[in-house]
Amino acid sequence: MSVLLSFENVSKSFGALRVTDDLSFEVRKGEALGVLGPNGAGKTTVFNLITGGLAPDGGRIRFAGQDIARLTPHKRCRAGIGRSYQVALPFEGMTVFENLLVGAMFGAQNRTAKEADGRCVELLERTGLLDKANRLAGSLTLLDRKRLELARALATDPQLLLLDEIAGGLTEQEAHALIELVNDIRARGVTIVWIEHVVHALLAVASRLLVINFGAKLAEGDPRAVMASADVKRVYMGIEV
Repeated sequence: MSVLLSFENVSKSFGALRVTDDLSFEVRKGEALGVLGPNGAGKTTVFNLITGGLAPDGGRIRFAGQDIARLTPHKRCRAGIGRSYQVALPFEGMTVFENLLVGAMFGAQNRTAKEADGRCVELLERTGLLDKANRLAGSLTLLDRKRLELARALATDPQLLLLDEIAGGLTEQEAHALIELVNDIRARGVTIVWIEHVVHALLAVASRLLVINFGAKLAEGDPRAVMASADVKRVYMGIEV
C-alpha cells in the first residue's frame, strides 16, 4: 500500500513543554492506524498538526505526497483530510441536516446543492440519524452527537479520517454499533487514524498501533505485539513487567 500521510521528525513545543518530540510515522492508504498513549502524551496535538490547527516547530508533514505545512485548515479539508473531535462540537443552533450540509458543500468535492442534499441523506441513513435530521444539533444525546461528528466529517469526503476518542462514554452496545460503522467506512476505502482509550473498540478496527508517550514514539506495529510490549504495559497500563 502507498503512503498517504507521513510525519518526518516533527516537533512542537509550548514554551518549555515539548508536546511532540521528533516524531516520525507513516499511514498507508486504506489502513486503520490506532493511536494510544496516556493523557497528555501529545495525541490530539498530532491531529491538530495534521489538520492545520497548529504549525510544527520542526520536521515535515506530507499528505498524498505534498508538503502541507503551508496549507490552511480549510484547504487541508478540501485536500481530503477530515476529523472528529473528542468533545463533540456541532453547530448547535443548526439542524442535524444543516450540520452535514456544511461539510457536503465545502469539503473535498465540488457539489451542486442537489448533490449535497443527496449526500447528506445517504450519510444520515448510514449513521442512524435520518429520523433526527430536522432536530437542532444542540438537543442530541451523547451517542447521537458522536454520530453527528462522524457523519459531518464524512460529508467532507475525506481520504483520511481522524477520529478522536469517539467511543468514550458509550455503552457496550453503542460501542459495538460504532465499531461496525467505522469498519464499514474503512471498507469503503477511507484511511483511518483513531485515537482511543476504549482499547477493545480500537483493537476491533486497527490494523496497526502507534503508542506515544511524552510526544515521542514508544511502540509501533502489529496490535497484539504492541499490547504485549513490556514498555507499553508499564507506561500505558501501569503494569510493571
